[in-house]
Amino acid sequence: MKFICPVADLSEACQNVQRAVSGKTTIPAVEGILLRAEGETVALTGYDLEVGIQTTIPAQVKDEGTIIINAKVLCDILRKLPGETVEIEADARFLARIRSGESLYQINGMSAEEYPELPSITGGFPLVIGQGILREMIRQTVFAAAAVNDSKPVHTGVKFEIAEKELRLVAIDGFRLAVRREVIDYSGDEIGFVVPGKTLNELVKLFGDEEAEVSIGVGKRHIVFDVGTYHMVSRLLEGEFMNYKAAIPVNHATEAAVDVRSFIAGIERISLIITEKAKSPIRCDVLPEQGRLQISCVTALGTARDSVGADISGDALEVGFNFKFLLEALRACDTDEVRIQYNGAVSPVVILPPEGDRYLFMVLPVRLKADG
Repeated sequence: MKFICPVADLSEACQNVQRAVSGKTTIPAVEGILLRAEGETVALTGYDLEVGIQTTIPAQVKDEGTIIINAKVLCDILRKLPGETVEIEADARFLARIRSGESLYQINGMSAEEYPELPSITGGFPLVIGQGILREMIRQTVFAAAAVNDSKPVHTGVKFEIAEKELRLVAIDGFRLAVRREVIDYSGDEIGFVVPGKTLNELVKLFGDEEAEVSIGVGKRHIVFDVGTYHMVSRLLEGEFMNYKAAIPVNHATEAAVDVRSFIAGIERISLIITEKAKSPIRCDVLPEQGRLQISCVTALGTARDSVGADISGDALEVGFNFKFLLEALRACDTDEVRIQYNGAVSPVVILPPEGDRYLFMVLPVRLKADG
């Protein structure tokens, strides 16, 4: 194998493909990137047996062939090369010679026959959506997915629900819920599947032009995303996803309309006295007559109190929160103002846009001490 291409093109492709390369494995081949030179292109593949990323770049191919090169070594070398072009040549013993300017590396590679084959999807459900829209939908939900060590792995992902003219993304971890809806051009069967949160976090890093589109193909066990020249495949999570609709309160006793930035700033000020050693919930007093949300906290370090103005209807009440959960939900809002619906001290709090329910965030309260 022998090819020549711009260093910048190959380096960028390697950095992106490396996102799907396994760092901890007993299979040496999947610690590498598979390079396949043929025709007038070089294809690069990274695959950790759960997520795979593949792309191609133009190249002057002198001799067609394949080789696996350790991903970290290859990426580090390409970042430091002095020339504008790089030549990579591999012999029958899979010794790769990397040349650029006055630099020359000889790296031991591996046979492509040892590389696992990426899953293929045929007859799936095609869906096309703008990169900008999908990026926002992922940002507004993936934060609420459960941690990887959660006892129910299916909740470490984001559920996609696709129906007539609507795409809905849902994430839940037992303490909070995030739902994001978008009208789309889709008229196929109603389907639902769960994509690992890790996959979605890596997917958005491949996005570039907000106006460009993402093509999605769904099979029984895998999903494929085509983003520009990148082809990303991931396994789907199996298991019974929580019936989140049953968890969303139907009624509320109190509703507060509040400026998002002001509320975030107030919570951030209160949280300055909360540390890993001095943990405590924040207390939110909803005061309709004063038209204010008063937030306070008591920890071993001391006390803090602040308040923000709000347009409140309904009953006065007090609710306790894990400040991180409340902050993450508020930061995911893409409107200047939100509606916060309360239904007592122990019922979930729902955060909605000023009109409609394009997004919905739900946070479970924390019980406050009687003397709080």
